[in-house]
Amino acid sequence: MEFDLPVAPLFRPIDVAPAYQKVADAIEREIVNGRIKPGDPIGTEHDLVRQFGVNRSTIREGIRVLEEGGLIRRDSSRRLHACLPRYSKLASRLSRALVLHEVTFRELYEASMTLEVASIEGAVERATEENIAELAGNLARSEAVVGDAAMLAECDAEFHVLVAKASQNRVLQLAREPAAQLFYPTTEMIVTGVAEGGPRLVAAHRHLIDAIRRRDREAGVLWTRRHLQDWRRGFEKIASLDRSVEHMYMEHAQAARRR
Repeated sequence: MEFDLPVAPLFRPIDVAPAYQKVADAIEREIVNGRIKPGDPIGTEHDLVRQFGVNRSTIREGIRVLEEGGLIRRDSSRRLHACLPRYSKLASRLSRALVLHEVTFRELYEASMTLEVASIEGAVERATEENIAELAGNLARSEAVVGDAAMLAECDAEFHVLVAKASQNRVLQLAREPAAQLFYPTTEMIVTGVAEGGPRLVAAHRHLIDAIRRRDREAGVLWTRRHLQDWRRGFEKIASLDRSVEHMYMEHAQAARRR
């Protein structure tokens, strides 16, 4: 007796997104592509109902999705405006300016090479025992979350703030702060997309703390440069050096939500 073997289907069922998600995706796509800039008006709910040809409840649900993602905001008149995720959380006007001017990773890397080397030189010379203890505590937290991209990115950003603090140079701390606000998104992207990214980051931090403890300026500068070069190589594996960091992070976050 012959039996027909099951045949693998050629096609998969179509995933039909709800109308509100299509509205949200359409608006998000325009913001991610840069055709709608941060601060640009999007209109009112009534305007969007007319443009999309859907009912008001669909528009409201789409807007809710975008507001939760930090992509749009309402002003006092209830009109909608585009914004960028994390925009309101950036620490200073200069940080926001870097986002709005669509700073690229290449620019961020070049500036960081100067500022972070200056920070480690000051830290090697002037770090106190309290500073070193703070750095060691950060390293322990980093080791504990090495598999969590978002948490490790937070620890990495804090680590570099602590190195600058250990330099005892307040001008240097203030000078590096705006660019440093963009460390988090790039590091999260690298740790998510590059398997060895997390362990290599933690190992570099360990060497930097050791150099500070030993007051070894040469080793501190060497490992800072290696750490930053590793950061760049990791980013090159997953994204472009010459596109806006914030736009690439938005695309990364968008892809993560859809997985």
